[in-house]
Amino acid sequence: MANHPSAEKRQRQNEKLRIRNKGVRSELRTQVKKVLQSVEDKDPQANANLNEATRLINKAASKGILKKKTASRKISRLSKSVSSIATA
Repeated sequence: MANHPSAEKRQRQNEKLRIRNKGVRSELRTQVKKVLQSVEDKDPQANANLNEATRLINKAASKGILKKKTASRKISRLSKSVSSIATA
């Protein structure tokens, strides 16, 4: 338990950030699942889902929720899976 005023403030800030990050991460995972499901179903909507997922991943990386290289890797893998149904 925090005893100093600065530590108490930091604790409040961390809680706000945790809640925000949790929401962003949840939305991100949902969108990634949509992309993977549309790839599995060979849905023509896969590209639109990929664009939305890419936007969310980049946004999360810019806010520090994901590391830059993690975001890049996720986008790369999703793009590869979407392009695989285009060539098939």
